[in-house]
Amino acid sequence: NKLIFATSFGYMNSVLKVAKEFPDVKFEHATGYKTAPNVANYSARFYEARYLAGKLAGATTKSNILGYVAALPIPEVLQGINAYTLGAQSVNPNIEVRVVWTSAWYDPGKSLIGQGADVITHHTNSSAVASACEEAKIPVISYNTSMKRAAPTMLIGGVIHIWDEFYAGRIQAVMDGTWQ
Repeated sequence: NKLIFATSFGYMNSVLKVAKEFPDVKFEHATGYKTAPNVANYSARFYEARYLAGKLAGATTKSNILGYVAALPIPEVLQGINAYTLGAQSVNPNIEVRVVWTSAWYDPGKSLIGQGADVITHHTNSSAVASACEEAKIPVISYNTSMKRAAPTMLIGGVIHIWDEFYAGRIQAVMDGTWQ
């Protein structure tokens, strides 16, 4: 019994290709939408934490301009931007969220600093945004990990997903022969 987790949207077609080559291996793809007999998808309610992060940013901003560094326009990222904006506007209806699309999972998004954003968050897979905010002395809300090392004085919050229980359950399903 073998199970492989793929955690990036960009790998969806690659997962399907490899799954076809290894039909006895089970694959799980985070936030994907394509399946096969041995490929399943999983996701979470990412937008809930994004809404709370927006509330925090909305309560922190002085300029009413928030920045959001976004990698790719996929459903998970779009719902995160919308939830963040709604959360911020629930605190202050005058909030404007400026989005920079990087077309990559690794980019610092420094251009938002020049646009007057005084609180920045991101949906990328590196600490580049947190580091850029620390250097510019702009509050940052991190993604995936706390990034306290990258932004020791400017980190005000983080959107972090804890997958342990879910992964353990999926692994157990493979071991039990009940995986679907």
